[in-house]
Amino acid sequence: MTSLPFGVARLDSILDGGAPPGSVVLLAGESGAGAREFLYTSAAMNALARADEELFDLYYGDLPAGATLPDEVHYLSFTAGTGPITREMGYTMVDEIVDAAIDEIAFRDLSAEYFQLSPIPRDWYEDETTSITDLGDRGEYEDVLTAFGDYLSANADGSLVCVDSVTDLVSMVSGDTEWSDIAAVMKGLKKAAYEWGGLILVLVNTDSITDREFGALTDAAGGTFQFAWESGGSKRARTMFVREFRGVLSRLEAENIVRFETEIHDGGFDISDVRKIR
Repeated sequence: MTSLPFGVARLDSILDGGAPPGSVVLLAGESGAGAREFLYTSAAMNALARADEELFDLYYGDLPAGATLPDEVHYLSFTAGTGPITREMGYTMVDEIVDAAIDEIAFRDLSAEYFQLSPIPRDWYEDETTSITDLGDRGEYEDVLTAFGDYLSANADGSLVCVDSVTDLVSMVSGDTEWSDIAAVMKGLKKAAYEWGGLILVLVNTDSITDREFGALTDAAGGTFQFAWESGGSKRARTMFVREFRGVLSRLEAENIVRFETEIHDGGFDISDVRKIR
């Protein structure tokens, strides 16, 4: 079985190519610990592989023998447009990667649907090019969960989909949206992803949700990468460990790998050291 690359070279190599097709992987962590940088790097590198082979070879290298690139790369955000996301990607990796990759990433900004029932002024989240005609064609706005599901149904088949972030959905739990709605969407996503055969990465900030909510999200995902800050002496280091990943975790355990030290460099997020059980 071929794998879909995460776009993090050393991790893909360790996993013999990346994730099994049809995987939903939760990227969960403390603020700044690397989960968001992982998401940006995954989107950019998978897009760069099709946009500029020379740059991809320079910053990533050769794809592992067991890896096959996704058909497309999609990036969904509930609260941010393409401009801010692109700018933040530039904080994670060099501009030449972002500039080359950006045209191969399909962005879907769900801000309008997300904020429509909030007291936020419409001009804060609407694209300045949105017209009255556009609003009419969309029947004003869809419910955000409906818009999210419709987009995935139309585009996720065989693709890498980056979801930024489920924390935003959890913060909606009040009024017309309940926690059970979010949990049901995540469970349905895992089932549908198996049929789509792509790779879905879902970002979540663990500082902003309860242990119960995190447990439910972990249970609904096929795999969970957890990111944390670790202090040692006078230094703080970013670390990542595989909390759960059916079909993948057994490979890591066979190699006695327990935790990864990570870093952010010109090529984005990467594994800097592999710790093994002593």
